[in-house]
Amino acid sequence: MKQLLWFVTLLLNFNLVAQTGAQPAAPAPAKPAQDYSGAYFFLQDGELLQLNIEDGGKVTGFIQRFGDTDTDRGVLLDHFFKDGKLDGKNLSFSTKAVHGVSYDFKGTVERGDGKKPGDEGYYVLKGKLIQSDINGQQQTTTKNRDVAFKAFPQDLDGPSEKK
Repeated sequence: MKQLLWFVTLLLNFNLVAQTGAQPAAPAPAKPAQDYSGAYFFLQDGELLQLNIEDGGKVTGFIQRFGDTDTDRGVLLDHFFKDGKLDGKNLSFSTKAVHGVSYDFKGTVERGDGKKPGDEGYYVLKGKLIQSDINGQQQTTTKNRDVAFKAFPQDLDGPSEKK
């Protein structure tokens, strides 16, 4: 689909040049923030952080993690973002509480060790994660930790056909 859009844009620019003799305008650079959208590894194997960058630096998404209390151990829980923001490479978000647990993240989006877009770790979210736990007596405890969440690998070309 991207190739078709690129081809149509190229044809339109070529047609414009042929009609006016003017040079085509340079294409607008892609918004790098859009590249940050996607899935990232979370704290444990099988857990993920889904990040969606929208217009104006608004961030939506969720954390999917395994429950760790007696009543939800091993159950996948979704912590949807209640707010989030991307300002340049500075990223922050907070999640809604699920079973008394919520998360706050403040950090940056950085290039990782992946060689090309779609490689595991092409982008890395680095910063501080604060986990808040509210117990039955409404007492809150927090855990602060430095984290680095690597981007999931993506198959940008789709499944390959075997012959």
